[in-house]
Amino acid sequence: MKQTADPGRIDPDRADGDRADGDHAALPPAPGAERYPALDFANSAPALPGGRILDLLGTPAAATEWLVEHGLAGDGAALQEVCAARLRDLREQVRALIATRIEALPAPPEALHAVNDAMTLAPAAALLAWEPSLGLYRAQPHPADQVADRAMAVLAADAADLLTGADADRLAACGSAPCRRFLLRTHARRHWCSVRCGDRARAARAYARRTKAAATS
Repeated sequence: MKQTADPGRIDPDRADGDRADGDHAALPPAPGAERYPALDFANSAPALPGGRILDLLGTPAAATEWLVEHGLAGDGAALQEVCAARLRDLREQVRALIATRIEALPAPPEALHAVNDAMTLAPAAALLAWEPSLGLYRAQPHPADQVADRAMAVLAADAADLLTGADADRLAACGSAPCRRFLLRTHARRHWCSVRCGDRARAARAYARRTKAAATS
């Protein structure tokens, strides 16, 4: 069945996606994403002005670039659409687990199953190898046909660490609509993922106060 394009979703390989990349480049990683690749993974479809969504895994080329940038694939990697789609599906399950953890709701069984399955797709430990010039050494294999499996296993394990570790209580959703990103609060009152979102939230509150004052005057 042919899929219809989502008018609010931006294809990174299109010209309008190129313009959107500039918007994304100005948005730094959310607090905590530098420590947890899974958090950056969950945030890899940020909302942009005008109700647009920039899907950084939206095409095979974009998904490959994201993995390379995060050290989850080698420079020669080239994902196919089926693998990019698997990454996007896992992202939504990770997002569901983060959202329910924040709201103190039961974890969705489908999301638990998806993350647990992903963790078993590739060896968790670096394997033992030997070469004449190096001798014995440990290395994580990146076979061309298992790039997505390896990346998904690493991201799923990182998500599990985040959701069950000491930082889980600091997880929060950005409080500036329409932002979709998650973050680790750096202090109790922080609920914005970036300065831009904080400024937008403050501006919205100020506008609401002016509107209310005008209506009652």
